[in-house]
Amino acid sequence: MKYSKPILISGIALVGLIILLAPVPAFAQSCALCYTQAASSGSRMIQALKSGILVLIAPPTFMSIGLFFVCYRKRNQTRDDAEESDREWKQDDDDSDDPSSNDR
Repeated sequence: MKYSKPILISGIALVGLIILLAPVPAFAQSCALCYTQAASSGSRMIQALKSGILVLIAPPTFMSIGLFFVCYRKRNQTRDDAEESDREWKQDDDDSDDPSSNDR
């Protein structure tokens, strides 16, 4: 059973979106120390904890977005360079096959 490519990509994207958006309260309670510290602190400490989480997650997120952007912009550069290189090799091969072009 073969699916068409757009349907397959849409299905994978939909499953990924469902997994990311599914509310799983267990994620927030995985670290016992963080949980007890946040539960016993006041509103100021909770705000500081939220700010700390944002500070820790923002740089890797922006670096990942930047990497994807650079890869997207440079995606055809290697193919274009390879084609030009192939043309140069073919021209060099054509020149070397000519017996009248003896450099000696």
